[in-house]
Amino acid sequence: MKIAIPNNGSELNQHFGKSKSFMIGTIENGKIEKLEEVSTVELAHQHEGLADLLAKHNVDVVITGGIGMGALQPLKAKGFKVIKGAQGECKDVMESYISGKLEDKNVMCNHHCNH
Repeated sequence: MKIAIPNNGSELNQHFGKSKSFMIGTIENGKIEKLEEVSTVELAHQHEGLADLLAKHNVDVVITGGIGMGALQPLKAKGFKVIKGAQGECKDVMESYISGKLEDKNVMCNHHCNH
């Protein structure tokens, strides 16, 4: 299984669409076997592009803080499981998900920005 988290350094980035990279963890036997940071600088606010990039990396689960409907729909269309409302260090968030302690808090962004 692979988990992707929009990151800002080692922390989960609370604004999905403004993330400059994603931390992708490869999970095997209930443990994080590999962490890889993937740049998304050229895809900021390109929701279909972000979903395509994560699909190319064979991601199964996307864990995020806040996310808008425009970003959520392409992820759902690609079949990703999306967990919303998370916060903290990416590795800790992944471990919390693996252990079954992370729940979807259904945090949605509904701001109106000129993108």
